[in-house]
Amino acid sequence: MQHKVLVIEDSSVSMSLVTKLVQQAKLTPICADSLTQAKFLFGNSNPEEYLCAVVDYNLPDATNGEAIDFTIESFIPTIVVTGKSDDDTREHVLSKEVVDYIPKENAQVYDYLSRLLARMEKNKHIGVLVVDDSRVSRHKMASLLRRHNFETFEANCAEECLKVINKQNNIQLVVTDFNMPDMNGTQLVAELRQSFPKEQLAIIGVSSGNSSLLSARFIKSGANDFLHKPFCHEEFLVRITQNVEYIENVEAIRRAANSDYLTGLPNRRHFFYSVEHDSQSTPATQTIALVDLDHFKKINDTYGHDAGDKVLKDIARMLASRFADVFVSRFGGEEFCVYLPNIEPAVAVKRLDEFRLAISNKTIKFKQNSLKVTASIGATTQGKSNLGAMLAKADVLLYQAKTEGRNLVVSDLEH
Repeated sequence: MQHKVLVIEDSSVSMSLVTKLVQQAKLTPICADSLTQAKFLFGNSNPEEYLCAVVDYNLPDATNGEAIDFTIESFIPTIVVTGKSDDDTREHVLSKEVVDYIPKENAQVYDYLSRLLARMEKNKHIGVLVVDDSRVSRHKMASLLRRHNFETFEANCAEECLKVINKQNNIQLVVTDFNMPDMNGTQLVAELRQSFPKEQLAIIGVSSGNSSLLSARFIKSGANDFLHKPFCHEEFLVRITQNVEYIENVEAIRRAANSDYLTGLPNRRHFFYSVEHDSQSTPATQTIALVDLDHFKKINDTYGHDAGDKVLKDIARMLASRFADVFVSRFGGEEFCVYLPNIEPAVAVKRLDEFRLAISNKTIKFKQNSLKVTASIGATTQGKSNLGAMLAKADVLLYQAKTEGRNLVVSDLEH
């Protein structure tokens, strides 16, 4: 289901711009130029379909932020945009339970709005743990985070924090106070860093202490960031977003480094890393297979490289689906590798042959063309030694499959 965004804006220029941003975020804009029209549109739709609302502060029939009250009372997370940037307006808006307040000052604020819309969807899958022995302070921070759709967890001490973070696998950010009954915030940060590097878990320290050295103590202990209490609503959420995006950017870089750019499968380097690190001891049985597409050059020569790319992506999707429980990789060109540990050799070879048959029966559509392709597979099941030696043996068996007519699985399985 594509979520909707209720856009309430009386300026045609701003409406057009916000609508484009909503669509770029792959969301559906529902547009109203007045509070009256917004009430009508919302009343005739399913409230569960709305991700959020983007609301102008000043409308012809709602000159003092009444439209904001309507969307909040309708339980729609509300982003406020306004041409008024005076302190009184800002304080009036932020006194309400809004997601954020965006003054129409320059083009960059629309870039921020675009990122914010994308985040509202992403944040549903991100956990944030708030650690503070003050229930009031803890609930206040958690409430702000929930406005941005984060899944929130709370802990009143360091011991509880460690229990929660080891139980919940979606926590990407910890916000921790300095003063706690069992250990202070910098000690907790140091404890967390023994298990979670900065690239995996962001930590923000917070404190109402007056010491200017406290921020340095947090960061030297391994925190990513620090905030003094009392902090303003906007700064808190901007810092949260910045640190979550840091984690995501590092993951994107890691994924790019470890993945084949065309198919999205693990690349050869990551394949070796994964197999060697996930297999702490030699499996009871193991099979390695090299899969090579037959006469692939002919497809490129006849239909062009775009057609060849389409074939590779379709075959990669089949591999990822059929061998989701084991290790697969694109080794380069039209060659793929499958590693099947702790699977009976006969079962492994049978699965590989079923995959070969599925490829030969598949028709790949490219423009107006229907493409057929087959694969030759060399599989060794006799490996008790290192990965390199098994790959060398699989390569010999693959060559045998090619010379014996292609569209075959050749293995060293002993009967």
